[in-house]
Amino acid sequence: MIEAPAGFEPHFRSSGLTNPWEPIFVKRANGMIILGLRAGPAHVNSRGFVHGGLIAALADNAMGLSCAEQRGGDSRGVTVSLALDYLGVAEQGQWLTFETDFVRLGSTLSFAQAFARADGVACARANATFRVFKERAAPTAASA
Repeated sequence: MIEAPAGFEPHFRSSGLTNPWEPIFVKRANGMIILGLRAGPAHVNSRGFVHGGLIAALADNAMGLSCAEQRGGDSRGVTVSLALDYLGVAEQGQWLTFETDFVRLGSTLSFAQAFARADGVACARANATFRVFKERAAPTAASA
C-alpha cells in the first residue's frame, strides 16, 4: 500500500483515464485542490521519467477542480486551453504534487495556474482557461 504525506486522502473522483494511475490522493488547502501520487511504473516513460502527458492531465485536473472548489460546486467547466512549461524531470519513486496557486473566476471563463512538483521541486508549470457551465437541476417528474 502506498502511503501519502499528512493531509492527503484518497482522491474523491476517478475516471477511465486516471484509473490506471491510482492511487491518486487529494488535499484541500486554501480553497484549492492539490493532487498527489507516488510515481511508479505506470507513470513513467522508457527512460524512467514521469510522462509529460500524465503531468499535463493531472495539472489540468487539479486546476479544474480548484476552479470548481472556488465556485462552491455550483458549476462545471471544460478546458478551453492548456499550456505547460516543463521545467525539469520527475522520476519513478518521487512524490508528485499538482498544486494550483492561482484562480481567477469569471462568469463564463475561469483562469488558473498550477505547478507540478517532484519531491517539492517544480518540474512543470501549467496555465489553463476553463469554460464555465452552471449546474443543471436534476429533472423532476413534472419536467420529464
